[in-house]
Amino acid sequence: MATIDSVRADLYRVPLASALTDSTHGEMVDFELITVRVRDADGAEGLGYTYTVHAGGAAVHAMVQHYFADLLVGREADEIERRWQDMWWLLHYGGRGGHVTSAISAVDIALWDLKGRRSGLPLWRLFGGYDPRVPVYAGGIDLELPLPDLLAQADRFQDNGFRAIKMKVGRADLAEDVERVAAMRDHLGSTFPLMADANMKWTADQAVRAARALSGSDLFWLEEPTVPEDFAGHARVLHEGGVPVATGENLHTLDEFHRAMSESAVSFPEPDVSNCGGYTVFRKICALAEAHHLPVTSHGVHDLTVHALAAAANRTYMEAHGFGLDAYLARPLLVEDGHAVAPELPGHGVALDFDRLESLRA
Repeated sequence: MATIDSVRADLYRVPLASALTDSTHGEMVDFELITVRVRDADGAEGLGYTYTVHAGGAAVHAMVQHYFADLLVGREADEIERRWQDMWWLLHYGGRGGHVTSAISAVDIALWDLKGRRSGLPLWRLFGGYDPRVPVYAGGIDLELPLPDLLAQADRFQDNGFRAIKMKVGRADLAEDVERVAAMRDHLGSTFPLMADANMKWTADQAVRAARALSGSDLFWLEEPTVPEDFAGHARVLHEGGVPVATGENLHTLDEFHRAMSESAVSFPEPDVSNCGGYTVFRKICALAEAHHLPVTSHGVHDLTVHALAAAANRTYMEAHGFGLDAYLARPLLVEDGHAVAPELPGHGVALDFDRLESLRA
């Protein structure tokens, strides 16, 4: 065991290769990346990170740098559950979720990476191990792409090894969504797994109507049909709309996932390891889903997530997110014939090029 010697947080604004669009966030040309490096007294270092869309990254950075650093230095790095509870209760009154759990997530991921590096084990093995090959889908952020470009993007995804695809819905005219999804289904074939993501666009009534209208395209799931707080609405969409529902990227606590599952409001729980509380909570969500006989998917930060799902027997498709960091990684995630492959490197194996990121410092 070794004590924590330092905690460093950095904030960057990372440009996207092309503008991305969805029904709620509009056009996205960049994202905020918050990195955390935890070094122990022996000189070993672990890396964690989270991100925000449009704004809010400075708040996450401040929570780590101005609150968690002093709390953690001098404490045992291996006592990760204890460190998680320390961070949670320090800022509990200030907010149970949101920016707080994003900040906790980045630190928690760094602590697990440090533990993996010290033990010489990849995290998916340290977590218990199940299968390093995780089914993966390409998450298109493509609401405003013209239909020919949307179909061409699907072809590129398949050329890059993906065997499942998600597209955006939530246009002002539902008929356009129905037309685009039907065209994608025809393009991909009847057996190709196809998901659709509404990004919280509709009311529950609108979502039920949309689910019924889209049901002819045999969606694998309809994602975030309404706002995350509307558990009753999600349950209605699931039971009245006739389409499986995925949700969870905007749920930030274990309690919220417990409520969604216990109220039959979700078919595919979808935690994001970078905002739900890190690996510590992500793994609890997987166990909770298993107890409810539900398969787990994921949102975002696929380079980190692959380890958690490679250790989960009840995993289903993992998302390969559009906010990728491939240009700043020594080893981008390997995708082979529809599967993401968890690396055998110690820890999570993600190495960021901080020299290249320096010019993007926010």
